Amino acid sequence: MDVISSPDTTGILRDATPGYRSLREHAAWLDLSQRGKIRMTGEDRARLLHAMATQHVQQMKPGEGGYAFFLNAQGRILGDANLFCFEDYFLLDTEPDTRAKIFEHLDRYIIADDVTLADESASTATIGIEGPESTPVLEKLGAPVPEAAYATKSWGDRIVARVNSTGEPDSTAGFQVVLSADQKPKFLEELAQAGVVQASPEEARVVRIEHGRPRYGEEITERYLVQETGQLQAVHFNKGCYLGQEIVERVRSRAQIHRVLRRLEIETGNLPQAGLKFSTNGTDAGEIASSAYSPALHKTVALAYMRTAFAEPGTEVTVGESQAKVG
Repeated sequence: MDVISSPDTTGILRDATPGYRSLREHAAWLDLSQRGKIRMTGEDRARLLHAMATQHVQQMKPGEGGYAFFLNAQGRILGDANLFCFEDYFLLDTEPDTRAKIFEHLDRYIIADDVTLADESASTATIGIEGPESTPVLEKLGAPVPEAAYATKSWGDRIVARVNSTGEPDSTAGFQVVLSADQKPKFLEELAQAGVVQASPEEARVVRIEHGRPRYGEEITERYLVQETGQLQAVHFNKGCYLGQEIVERVRSRAQIHRVLRRLEIETGNLPQAGLKFSTNGTDAGEIASSAYSPALHKTVALAYMRTAFAEPGTEVTVGESQAKVG
């Protein structure tokens, strides 16, 4: 998915909130502790997860990871997760609202497998450090810096994962620090001493939409097929069978999708509501999935499911009474 360029915003964001400005220009921390954490252990853990997720799990080595969808038999997306591979377990990082659903989905398919699931969400805290200067922040804290996207490194009793939630154009510019819940206050003190400011969930959401990054539960739901989301980094097309794979492969081989998620820039300060359908010259063009006002662009940005005829970057459409352009 195309994303906005990163203009020189020096001075432009003087009136923006500190958290937003830090995410755009420097780095900020995010409290992601409500996210689910599911630990998978047992000799058959890789085989089962490989058969359930869209990512190639069996080729992952300790310290590696990836982003994946979990599908039903009809190819609809039940949820997503960041998958982290360790020496003797996998750790699944999920959206708060899909934690129980993914746990139950996996548990349902454990029959004679040597696999044990443990929901460690309540005992685990997760702090995101995101923004273009997130790597220097980690170095200042004395933390190890994983080099590849979704890679992990141990930091004492903590885990550092290279993954971001706000869609910084440099896909490796963001991290999660996973630690026990009782260590969280101490780590927040370390961040404060390092001069790192907090960004609120709403500030992070604005930056996420600016960067064209969808989130499960808002722009991605069970209503959609994998290819419609545009998040093909979640799918390994040569891994063999997994639940929902037949539908994914059928769509790929026939190249038949009628809509795809795209980013819009809309010349208005009024936010269109999710679900708003819009047309251009009397032809159905798309439906808004989410929107936010961009202080950097001084206009509204949105994510919308566009009919493929209107989905090319630069295409101009009309949303309500306002002109818009596909990003």
